[in-house]
Amino acid sequence: MDAHTLTLFVLRWIHFIAGITWIGHLYFFNFVNLQVGKALDAPTKKIVVPTLMPRALWWFRWGAMITFLSGLTYLYYKYWVMGTGWSGEAGLMSSTAGQWISWGGLLGTIMWFNVWMIIWPNQKRIIRWIKAGENPPEMAGQVKLAAKVSRLNTYISAPMLFAMGASSHLPVMSPLWVIGSVLVGFGIVWCLYQISPKTGANFA
Repeated sequence: MDAHTLTLFVLRWIHFIAGITWIGHLYFFNFVNLQVGKALDAPTKKIVVPTLMPRALWWFRWGAMITFLSGLTYLYYKYWVMGTGWSGEAGLMSSTAGQWISWGGLLGTIMWFNVWMIIWPNQKRIIRWIKAGENPPEMAGQVKLAAKVSRLNTYISAPMLFAMGASSHLPVMSPLWVIGSVLVGFGIVWCLYQISPKTGANFA
C-alpha cells in the first residue's frame, strides 16, 4: 500500500466515523428526543435539558465539523493532489463518482452550515434559559427555528447519504437519478416522522 492510498483510506475512515456520529445524533434528536421532550414538564426539563443537551450537542456539532473537514481534505487530496482538479482525466467532475460525491458534498455542506450557524447558536440560548428557569418572549421563536432547521437537515440527510453511497456503487448519474433520490429520500424520512411518536413507546 503506497502513501497516497493509505492517506485516502485514513481520511475516508475518519469521514465515516464522524459522519455516523453526526447523523446518529441528528436522528436521535428528531425521532427520539423530540417525542421525549413533549412529555416532560417544566421542572423536569430544567433538570434533563441542561444535563443531556450540552453533551449530545457536543458530539453532534463536532461530528458535523470533522465530517465536513475530513470530506474537504479527502476531495482535495484525491482530486487536486493526485488528480487534475475540476476537470481532466482524473478531475472531480470528469467521472460519475466525482459528480455524485460533489452533489452529496453540497448537501452535506448545507447541513454543516445549518448546524454551526443556526442550530447550535439557538440551542445555546435555549439551554441557558431552561437552566435558569426563564421563559423570555423570544424563546418560543428560537425553539421553533432550531426545530425547523433540524428537521430540514433530517430530510436532506437521506439524499445526501444516497449520493455518498452512489459515488462508489452507482455507475450512472442523471437529473432523473438526482430528483428520484431526493423524492424517495424525503419520502423515507417522512415515514420515519410518522412512526416515531409510536415506535418504542411501550416496552412490550
